Amino acid sequence: MAVGDGLIDWAAPWLEPWRDLGEPVAGEEATGAGLLPALNRLARAPVHFVAQSDLPKGTAYEQFIFEAGQVPTRENLHDFFNALCWMRFPRTKKRLNELQAAEIAAAGIQAVRGPVRDACTVFDENAALLHAPDRLWDALARREWARLFGELRPLWRQAQLLVFGHAALEKLVSPYKSITVHVWRVDAPWVDPRTLDAWLADDLKPAKLAAKPFVPLPVLGVPGWWPANEDPGFYADPQVFRPQRREAPAQ
Repeated sequence: MAVGDGLIDWAAPWLEPWRDLGEPVAGEEATGAGLLPALNRLARAPVHFVAQSDLPKGTAYEQFIFEAGQVPTRENLHDFFNALCWMRFPRTKKRLNELQAAEIAAAGIQAVRGPVRDACTVFDENAALLHAPDRLWDALARREWARLFGELRPLWRQAQLLVFGHAALEKLVSPYKSITVHVWRVDAPWVDPRTLDAWLADDLKPAKLAAKPFVPLPVLGVPGWWPANEDPGFYADPQVFRPQRREAPAQ
């Protein structure tokens, strides 16, 4: 799918924060210039975007980025949003890449990723960033969906939410109810992307990532993000809004 084919709704709440970067790139790509030239001409990122074929056979994607300062990029929505993330959050993306490269250097490429590398991948692909009042966060962490989106619904006006993961952004181009993001809590409100980028890059520490402090959120349940969720019955769907798992009692 070409990124400039007119299917991206930049006015959607989850894409509007990316509009100032993404719309010019998509527009230039649509003229036939190609995605890579458009990205490299407009990018404000610490890396250069290159064709996927530039990734040497047998070299890990993350290691290549770390060593070459180049990001192999395919002409598709997934890699388009990845490039936008590099443009918007250069320090955070660089930090994630450094952590990935350090894990590869220490353990090599294994069939199963270690906890830090796995968490970096989850963050990179599917994270959403949330600053919210404590009561809202606690209800989310407990999967108290009726309370979160009912009694506490007005508190969402005090929250800030940004979809970071490029796989999640790709899915949201054609939204459907069950899209679920991995929420990472941001302690303080952010004024602009640069402030958030600096905070995130510092917050992404191996021990914290290994603990995987993510909380699932079916993102179309966010008030104001999807017209159907004005009906309380929207949340009465245990296949999407799943209850918190209860640990089995010790034997």
